Amino acid sequence: MQGKAIAIENDIRGLLRNFGLKVGNVGVVKFEERIRELIDDMADLQEVMDPLLTARRKLREEFSRLHNKVLDMSRNDEMCRLLMTIPGIGPVVSLAFTSTHRHSAAVQELEGCWTDTGADAEAQRVGESKRVGCISLCGDAMMRTLLYEAAQTLMINVRKWSWLKAWAMNIAKRRGMRKAIVALARRLAVIMHRMMSDGTEFCWRRDDLPAAS
Repeated sequence: MQGKAIAIENDIRGLLRNFGLKVGNVGVVKFEERIRELIDDMADLQEVMDPLLTARRKLREEFSRLHNKVLDMSRNDEMCRLLMTIPGIGPVVSLAFTSTHRHSAAVQELEGCWTDTGADAEAQRVGESKRVGCISLCGDAMMRTLLYEAAQTLMINVRKWSWLKAWAMNIAKRRGMRKAIVALARRLAVIMHRMMSDGTEFCWRRDDLPAAS
């Protein structure tokens, strides 16, 4: 729904651009207000924009409703709350992971879709070819995307330092940011599965990690 709403917003921007009208940098809340401001004295454009804005508003409303439902579900799920102690892991990622990867076999399949770009930077075979720091098409596609986005969030937006971010930053220095994010996404899957198995919260310092980690 969010994707469809964004597509409509982009269509609206494109249509208005044909008339020399620039929407500019405006947030979700002020978007419709800005559009109506631009077409205030253009009756023909208003007739075209009204159904697009109505459809966009409905999609945004339904997205907000469903998103709030996801938030409530994650808050009421003990395992989701546990996984959200990991930096970069929010309600959507935690709920998706607990819903689709409660069994170790599923996590092993997911892990197989990420090639290893860790300390050894060893290439793993994918079919007949070798890939380093890339993503194959194994496992759950939505979960791969969510883990990649969580890794990006941890690398770019999370300011609090942790051993996990330091580990990924070291890879970024040697192999580049993209490969570091791929490696971090894979490690997040491993950590989340481990935490689901033993019920422990995320350790921010390496000194606090169990001896086997």
